[in-house]
Amino acid sequence: MTYRDALEALQERAAAQPQRTALVTVDGEISYAEMMRMVNEVARQLEGVKRCALYLDNGAGWVTADLALRRIGAVIVPLPLFFSADQVDHALRLSGVDAVITDAPERLGALLPGRQLRGEGLGGNPNLRGVVLCRLGVPTDLPVLPQGTHKVTFTSGTTGRPKGVCLSRPALDTIARSLCDATEGAAQDRHLSLLPFAALLENIAGIDVPLLAGATFCALPLAALGFTGSSGLQPTILAAALERCRPTSIVTVPQILAALMAMRMQGHWQPDYLRHVAVGGAVLAKGVVAKARALGLPVYEGYGLSECASVVTLNTRDADRPDSVGRPLPHCRVSIAADGEVLVNGLAALGYLGGGEAPAVSADGTLATGDIGRLDEDGYLHLLGRKKNMFITAFGRNVAPDWVESELTATAAIAQAYVHGEARPWNAAVIVPRPALLAQSEVDPRRLVAAAIDQVNTGLPDYARIGSWILADQPFLTANNLLTWNGRLRRAEIATLYRDRLDRLYQKDDLHVYG
Repeated sequence: MTYRDALEALQERAAAQPQRTALVTVDGEISYAEMMRMVNEVARQLEGVKRCALYLDNGAGWVTADLALRRIGAVIVPLPLFFSADQVDHALRLSGVDAVITDAPERLGALLPGRQLRGEGLGGNPNLRGVVLCRLGVPTDLPVLPQGTHKVTFTSGTTGRPKGVCLSRPALDTIARSLCDATEGAAQDRHLSLLPFAALLENIAGIDVPLLAGATFCALPLAALGFTGSSGLQPTILAAALERCRPTSIVTVPQILAALMAMRMQGHWQPDYLRHVAVGGAVLAKGVVAKARALGLPVYEGYGLSECASVVTLNTRDADRPDSVGRPLPHCRVSIAADGEVLVNGLAALGYLGGGEAPAVSADGTLATGDIGRLDEDGYLHLLGRKKNMFITAFGRNVAPDWVESELTATAAIAQAYVHGEARPWNAAVIVPRPALLAQSEVDPRRLVAAAIDQVNTGLPDYARIGSWILADQPFLTANNLLTWNGRLRRAEIATLYRDRLDRLYQKDDLHVYG
């Protein structure tokens, strides 16, 4: 049976298979019938709420609140826990929410010292212990949202104030059904959420898709998965969580995939229960998919963006081309503009929170994504980088730095790379060597990096080659504000941090220098 949405699927399963396990949490299992009761109870308590923010860790509280707010037709505003105080306050004011559901009222109160937060327990169910509803009251100057806004999702945040993208419920439901079909979702599946539910992809893949399939999904607090802060990870804890849940599917970003591959190489776990590992957020370096599969990780790379309500293309079991981001899913069409920009026709966002500049959508509903790519002869999309990241050298050649960076990080010596060359006679790079190199005291990592760059340069056109480079002082991480949560470089911050050292490279006669 094809369900209209996840809520309808939950209701039907609760009636037909009431004892079937819907959700696994740190406290135990929750059946479809119990899940439905929780959603109904909370929906009654939320009566009168029009716009509600979710500021919660992964768990039964997030899932129940999200579904209950859908049931009453309220606008949902997920807030990532890694947002700063300024970002949280900005999001609340811009969206005009009249309530916040949270499992961290003290933390939220500390972020908003000027706000009066009145908390009340959310429902009487023990699975929701510690989750509270804070009614803020309707703002006197209520911001106008685009007509039909159901959920506001925030971009990954390459700027201090991430954009809130307004999405309709039909768009999100369409994506969920499309993903369920593409991944061959089935009742015997078990999905474990490794990303926060505030991330749109996990919100859909971790809640909606399992419910549509009648499957089981595991929602554990991020600390129970081994994540500490915004970028720390304890592999042994993650391995234990994976073994406990034994998921058939997970969604990751490149940074988490790298950790999983390292865990596998070190023999910390055996992923024989996994059948689908979806990777998105940032483009993988060439060869990573093949390496992951050789380790027993069934990795399938995809591509999407918030302005298209999440996933646009995906490699699947029946349509798979490693080193591409897959073919378009049935709900959309992809084409390439004359300048190489990826265009998507299908589902587009309604607009941005606060009436900001609307997504670049043409009269026929085609969205200009801002990404540069190509379609091969079989319709697989290959991404080259962000259009806004492209720079023009002093010789007038266009360079997509993301492409060159992916070539560099595909080598055994280089973990991360930032390429720079606007109005310069050659390109320079900031290089983060792989940790294994730094641990080998008998090997000079600079020589290995130099050899890797020389190797990459032989396969690049002359205008894209690296002429000089420096070693980074530290890896690019979310913790030092040099990386977004889903693995994209914060290019402006890196450029600022290394500006003086990069400038000095261009004052030297020898192009192959490092320091």
